[in-house]
Amino acid sequence: MAVLAELWRRLPLAAGYQARNVRLRLQLCSGVFYSTQAPSSDVTIQYNHGLPVVTLTLPSRNERCQFTIKPMSTTLGQFLKDIQKEDQGIDRLAAISADGTKFSSGTLMNDLLKNDFQLVINKATHYVRPPPMENLQTEYSEQLDPIKCMVQDLHTVFYYDEYLLQKEQRFLQKLERLKEELQPLEEMKRSIMAVAEARTTRLKWVGLAYLSTQGGALAWLTWWVYSWDIMEPVTYFITYGSAIAFYAYFLLTKLDYVYPEVTDRQFLHIFYKKAKVKKFDVEKYNRLKNEFAETEKSLRRLRSPLQLKLPIEQLHEGQ
Repeated sequence: MAVLAELWRRLPLAAGYQARNVRLRLQLCSGVFYSTQAPSSDVTIQYNHGLPVVTLTLPSRNERCQFTIKPMSTTLGQFLKDIQKEDQGIDRLAAISADGTKFSSGTLMNDLLKNDFQLVINKATHYVRPPPMENLQTEYSEQLDPIKCMVQDLHTVFYYDEYLLQKEQRFLQKLERLKEELQPLEEMKRSIMAVAEARTTRLKWVGLAYLSTQGGALAWLTWWVYSWDIMEPVTYFITYGSAIAFYAYFLLTKLDYVYPEVTDRQFLHIFYKKAKVKKFDVEKYNRLKNEFAETEKSLRRLRSPLQLKLPIEQLHEGQ
């Protein structure tokens, strides 16, 4: 009877010992049979206050860890580095698209979370399906629009004067740079213009001397050598020849023979001819002058927008 009582007392201890051995064997077996396709619940993505929160299981400590990322500024490489900082036992870490293409480290997380992808951690491949972003973006954009407007108004109030000063400094620096580039071109232009002006003036005086000589010769031939009856046809044909010459000038230039226009055309002809000889870049000079004028105009707008009756938004045109 005492033997039976002793056996009855030891029976629960033996059963507990066998149960502990079974659990220990199951734990060892779970470490042997390793699956390369982890369940989708191993990596989950949820949105918290508009930011995606990635929750995954670290392989070394077999514990869950959350990573909050900024999709518009965080890259895939930064996200993978954060995971490796939490678990030093990770040797291989990569993100692969559904068609097997590996994402580069410079890919933004915003682009990565638009479609399904695979996250490879060591030998395990986790199939990740991010939640749709449309409803979340619409909801948070509606909530953040008034805040954005308020922040923009505050920024305008506090930093507008500083912005104007910085803008004015940039305009002044640009004017100084343009002046340095224009200085040698201006000196070359003045020398070429002086030569063109002198030659144009000389040609005008030559024309006056030719007409005076022609009139004196016709008078001498009319009153001292021949009579008017003989010289009248001569003067007629000289006048008719001059009319033909003026008409030929109109055909060639598409302009009337007006003395100021003829003078300007002759001046430009000599100027461009001398500029080509001295290698004066007329196109570059005109471009710099236009840019200089636009910068000065923008600077005047910046300093007195109300006086010029221009809206403040047009100040950005001078950039």
